Amino acid sequence: MSEIDAPTKPAPQRPPEGRPTLKTIAFMTGLGVTTVSRALKDAPDIGEATKKRVRLVADQIGYRPNRAGVRLRTGKTNVISLVLNTEEQIMGLTSSMIQGISDELAGTPYHLVVTPYTHAGDPMDPVRYVVETGSADGIVLSRTEPEDPRVRYLHEKNMPFVTHGRTEMGIEHAYHDYDNAAFARDAVAMLARLGRSRILLLGPPTNLTYARHMMEGFEEGILENDLRPFPTPSFTIDDDIQAIADGVRKLMQSERRPDGIVCGAGSAGIAAAIGAEQAGLTLGNEVDIVTKQSSFDMLTWFRPGILVISEDFKLAGRDLARKVLSRIEGTPATDLQTLAYTPPAREPETA
Repeated sequence: MSEIDAPTKPAPQRPPEGRPTLKTIAFMTGLGVTTVSRALKDAPDIGEATKKRVRLVADQIGYRPNRAGVRLRTGKTNVISLVLNTEEQIMGLTSSMIQGISDELAGTPYHLVVTPYTHAGDPMDPVRYVVETGSADGIVLSRTEPEDPRVRYLHEKNMPFVTHGRTEMGIEHAYHDYDNAAFARDAVAMLARLGRSRILLLGPPTNLTYARHMMEGFEEGILENDLRPFPTPSFTIDDDIQAIADGVRKLMQSERRPDGIVCGAGSAGIAAAIGAEQAGLTLGNEVDIVTKQSSFDMLTWFRPGILVISEDFKLAGRDLARKVLSRIEGTPATDLQTLAYTPPAREPETA
């Protein structure tokens, strides 16, 4: 018989002190342990009033399911692993994306665990570890390559995963990507409207997929606006800020220096501004910089003369979380592919 409202039962024996358990909630609500357990699982035969009362008490006392017990009962860990390069930009992916993923998982049984690696390490190692130990139900990857061995491995292992970025290997997988081609094309157009003609692209390492997309958009923008590209520099947005600043300073001290710079990351935009200023140039006068930035306005606080096009990493994180949960539930990867971009407001023409 369906239970509309579970009747209050005699209060069970007071549970021992320590971490809150189902017995703790049962004691505080006057319900049976089985009823409490089923209420937390949203069982259809438990009344809504009872579920609400149980959840309220669980929240108030900080109850968390025992992960080992959950795994024994369901075969799930309730963990999502974010495989993250520890040298990622703090202004870009790390803080905002983690916040977005965590916000989206907050209303679910899942929680986020960051599985780190470094440039010097093998990026396959953390992926193999998660799969071989069964330490997560789904994986979020970043820094994808056109032929990414991690994607092939996870696809072959039938492990639910989603990527921040795309691949070019013929494997359909869930992803959230930023339209870096549109970003670079629009950035070049902004510089062209400001009268800039010798444009430098400061982009990511060429082994990453989005480097190809950014270069494609950059070249399209150069052709569309009848401009001259400046030779690709030896440094990339993955270099540290000092190395980028030094590289830009040297370029700006050359006889045929660029007068416009497109930066593929916010930290690179800061470094480029520092390098240009060290060379004696003024933003908005001898040189203009268009850079990508995350959703908060640190770059314009740092130098109002920097022009920005936003990439919302928090939104990306939320979408990645939704997609990996959908993959765990069996949604086809082809239904979980997003290319995001918000065009910048048109800058005024130069006089």
